[in-house]
Amino acid sequence: MTVRFGVVGIEHRHVYHLIQGLLDAGAICAGYATSRADPLVLQGVQSRFPTLKAVDSAEALLDDDSIQLIVTADVPSLRAPLAVQAMRRGKDVLTDKPGVTSFEQLAAVQAAVRETGRLFAICFSERHIVPSVAMAHKLVQQGALGQVFHTLSMGPHRLNAATRPAWFFDTTTYGGILVDIASHQIDQFLVLTGSTDATVAHAVHSHIGQATPASFQDFGEIALASRDNAARGYIRVDWFTPDGLPTWGDGRLFIGGTEGSIEIRKYVDIEGRAGGEHLFLCDRTGTRHIDCSREPITFFRDLVADVQNRTDKAVPQDHVFAVSRLALEADALATQKGAAA
Repeated sequence: MTVRFGVVGIEHRHVYHLIQGLLDAGAICAGYATSRADPLVLQGVQSRFPTLKAVDSAEALLDDDSIQLIVTADVPSLRAPLAVQAMRRGKDVLTDKPGVTSFEQLAAVQAAVRETGRLFAICFSERHIVPSVAMAHKLVQQGALGQVFHTLSMGPHRLNAATRPAWFFDTTTYGGILVDIASHQIDQFLVLTGSTDATVAHAVHSHIGQATPASFQDFGEIALASRDNAARGYIRVDWFTPDGLPTWGDGRLFIGGTEGSIEIRKYVDIEGRAGGEHLFLCDRTGTRHIDCSREPITFFRDLVADVQNRTDKAVPQDHVFAVSRLALEADALATQKGAAA
């Protein structure tokens, strides 16, 4: 069975890699709905994918029995309700992160998955489409670091305030910085430490900069403790990438193990090697740099196979729910701390 997918919700530019990844994996795009789209992002879809079919109505795609998968990068607060609709119409769902923005939405999605047997997959792009993180995961699984006991993840982003839609600055629509950006780092912590769940030991979100409304969260941090082992993790996210950096953010990941360590410079090695996907490994034998730019990305191929075979290997369902819940718990703890300050 060739997987056919429809795109509903073109509000974030992450939709580009969702579409491209599925096309590269052999899936067929049945169309994209122009009725739920940011004009600038829609122009990007039309220029990148000129042969894809545009349809006026999202309902037409949701009601199309030939479509097995609905893909969305809608306004974050609208993703979960759309996913529930799609699953109740017999379709699997692939969403950009965050897939949910409230505990109520998480409960609704979990109920829909139980009742329908459909897949609710989130693309955590800072792992799923980053070759250097794929290489790090492989090395960890091979035992190159011994037992991983700590991760330190940094996810700075460039604000680009002038091009952001109004929903981006409203916590009720984008979910807050810990629900949005930090979901990437929570995902990586669980996977790299071999954990199925964790507790939120510390969480903060705050407003520091002067260029955005005081209600906008431009800094956040989380401390996690694994429920499965002794691993702990620290996460720092912000909207302060300086204009002089030649990419949107200097994403770093440090992995500490009992017999080795890894540092990843995902997108840029400032004043160093060209390009991104740099991994630095220190183990029993010495230190070395690994160029990960050719490491294959399998997420979309695995997801297509999941839709075909009714499996959940690309991003296990329990993992999706654990990451989503932990992000919401971190946001709730940070909000509580802020209210008490």
